[in-house]
Amino acid sequence: MSLAQLHYTSVPAESGGSGVRFAAVTDGIGRGLLEEAGRLLGYEPPQDAPARPTDAELADFPQAFSHSALSDGGRLLARAVCVGAEPGGRRSAFHTHAVLLPPGEGLPDGALPISAWNSPHWAATTPESGVPDPLDSLPASGLFYREGLIGFAASRTPWLAGFFAGLRAVAEDKEDQESDSTQQIVLVERRSADVAQWIALAGHVLPAASASRLTFTTYTRRPRDARQRILGVLPADARGLAELPHRFRVLDCTEGAHEDANGSRDSWAETAARLWLAGMPELFEEAAALPGGRFHPGALAAVALRANIDPGSNARAEAADWARNHARALDDEQIRMLVGALCAPNGTGRATAETQALADLFAALAGRSPDTVTAPLAALVLTEAVRATATADTEANYNSDPAPAPAPDSAPRELPALPALPELQLRSLTPEFKQRLGVELAFELRAGISADLSGTGPDTSRPVVLLRIAGILGVDCTELLPDLADRLAAALLAEPESAYTPAVQTALEDHFELRVALLSALDRLAAADPSAATRLLNRTTLSLQGVQSLPHLRMCAEAPAPWSVTGLTESGGEQDRVADLAGVLRAAGVSPFAEPLVLRTAVRLVWADGTPTAGEARRMLGETGSDAHRSAGTWTTLVAAALGGPGDDPDAPDLAHDLLRSFPEKLEPRVRSALLLLEFAGALRAGRAHTGWIVRARLLRADAEPVEQGVLEQTLSALARQLLSEERPNGELYDLIHGGDADVLAAYDRAAREDTTRERLRTVPAYTADCFIAWSSFPGANPAWDRTRTALLDKVLRPVVRSLPAGDLAAVEESFGRAGQHHTEEFRAWNRPGALGRLGLALRRRTG
Repeated sequence: MSLAQLHYTSVPAESGGSGVRFAAVTDGIGRGLLEEAGRLLGYEPPQDAPARPTDAELADFPQAFSHSALSDGGRLLARAVCVGAEPGGRRSAFHTHAVLLPPGEGLPDGALPISAWNSPHWAATTPESGVPDPLDSLPASGLFYREGLIGFAASRTPWLAGFFAGLRAVAEDKEDQESDSTQQIVLVERRSADVAQWIALAGHVLPAASASRLTFTTYTRRPRDARQRILGVLPADARGLAELPHRFRVLDCTEGAHEDANGSRDSWAETAARLWLAGMPELFEEAAALPGGRFHPGALAAVALRANIDPGSNARAEAADWARNHARALDDEQIRMLVGALCAPNGTGRATAETQALADLFAALAGRSPDTVTAPLAALVLTEAVRATATADTEANYNSDPAPAPAPDSAPRELPALPALPELQLRSLTPEFKQRLGVELAFELRAGISADLSGTGPDTSRPVVLLRIAGILGVDCTELLPDLADRLAAALLAEPESAYTPAVQTALEDHFELRVALLSALDRLAAADPSAATRLLNRTTLSLQGVQSLPHLRMCAEAPAPWSVTGLTESGGEQDRVADLAGVLRAAGVSPFAEPLVLRTAVRLVWADGTPTAGEARRMLGETGSDAHRSAGTWTTLVAAALGGPGDDPDAPDLAHDLLRSFPEKLEPRVRSALLLLEFAGALRAGRAHTGWIVRARLLRADAEPVEQGVLEQTLSALARQLLSEERPNGELYDLIHGGDADVLAAYDRAAREDTTRERLRTVPAYTADCFIAWSSFPGANPAWDRTRTALLDKVLRPVVRSLPAGDLAAVEESFGRAGQHHTEEFRAWNRPGALGRLGLALRRRTG
């Protein structure tokens, strides 16, 4: 067929003229199509081009060889070149020769558009007749031979992956022409011929249909206005394009060799680059025939592996995933070859993703493929996982230097997940493989089992899985069990839910020695932190069956949860925590006299959030005896119950008495004095205290400083109430008044204002008379006493006396008779209404 042609030039046929126009056009091309084509066929020389170039300089001008999409679905293939200077030398002249490819049609014989680069049929002048000569083909120039393209790819190694990543996006884009939502590839080269070679590379990578539709231009001065998918630009015209990454993927091949970030982490693009560098571009067609197709990263990596080309760890992982997903579509020979290639040694190392992908591939093939195929894969997965885990643990625990950033294809530093070990996988490991792996992996297995868990969080699965692998491979790790059990126990107590993994559960079910060692370690730790052990047993399915003893764990397992510091059950009823203590001790299975520490554990369980009351502590001491508490160290809890209770606890003084008798050698001087104060308060309340109350209280308090608030309140309250009693010994009131103790006076004032005191004042005349005498005594002894007694006379006693009927008032005056007639006269003067009565009383006292 004859190709429709256009000649577009800035040099008109008429001598001396100037302008830009179509100089020759095949008949039948519509005006609208010509206008559209005219916008694509222009040419601007480089910025630094000479105005009147010589023939030698013209040879160095870039060629704008372009393939563009037209609005009617057709294509425009054109070559524009500089042909010299316009008449007058004002600017360079150009000539564009183009052919129109109708919609759905291409070049004859299915040739790709780029193959016409430098075809001898391109014209640089307008036909003299003004009519294009017939043109039925554009034979290739011969520039793009296979070895030449392979050499060119090698010269552009740093940018290959980025270019192929962009091509993949082009192929996956259904639109033929560039839009605002798609990305254009910008190739910055000094020679347009090099851009043409890039496009020729694309022709070998893309499917034929995509390659024939690929739009491009090997040179443009205005890349922002160009709509082709691949743009060739000179360095001067590329400025600012990289700042628009949403639109332009810029590959500047004029800079020094460096890895292009555009292609990073695209395993398909990286594999594509490796195929070219290996000189095997024909493998793209082989990948196209596989499930998933040409652009599937796993399919392309699979053909690379089968051709002994290592595509890198990321691509190997993609190949393993691809094989797993398409295992049913592959024949046995394909699987055997691919597994063999995946298991072959490589120089880049295997990342975690690759190891996991290989494990998943094994799971898909196990039971379906022969053991001769799956056993090497299982061995590789185990070897990689064990070594990666052991290496990571060793580095995490022993290397304090900052780790260098890994190379893109090297194994990452994060801890890998060990593969699961179903019985199917275990059967795949033949005895020969087990023996060999046992020898090869013994060091790594033991190192991984011994690694410190505290460096990596509660990742308890890894050491127990390694222990199981060691057992399968016949590696003896018996001496490592105690230390592993201690570390597992600590992790389980710290974070029960996350540390008690399915792998740990399986290990404890299958490995009796580990189970015994772990439970023994937990029992020891439970003695120090029973609440953590209780939390572990409540939140996991850890069982104590099959292991003897374990008294502390058994108490934790039987402990009703939770005890309330208020002493009330959840239903609001009263809780007998001492009875609960006895129940927990029974669960231990040993006597606290034989194993005193069980008593400490039981006490911590029952009173995990607080301290026993003084009454509970008295019962504990009475039922258990002092020897067990002394050996267990729980005597300090009893002391805390006595000293830490409230000021109105009636059992605290009696408990203090028992403690002073039971643990005299354990009590330090301050604590002993505090307990003596409590005991003294009890003696005061019982009326058993010897005289010299104020002095004794002051001396004991000085030795007990700092005195607990409850102890001080108990002592001051008991002392104040006894000082308000009619049976107080002679001299105690004198000591109170002249002692000047503000706390004792304050307690005395509070006790005098209590309702019980006011009620007794109203009902017992003799008590009323006694209080009047006491509160009227020793005026002026000291300001504190004067303030206290005056307030009590005015605010407590006067309201009571004023409310008494005449008969009760007479009974009060009669009570004074025993103490002296002058008290009666003082009382009458004090009780007389008005200021004169009070004044007379004051005068009389000063002259008395």
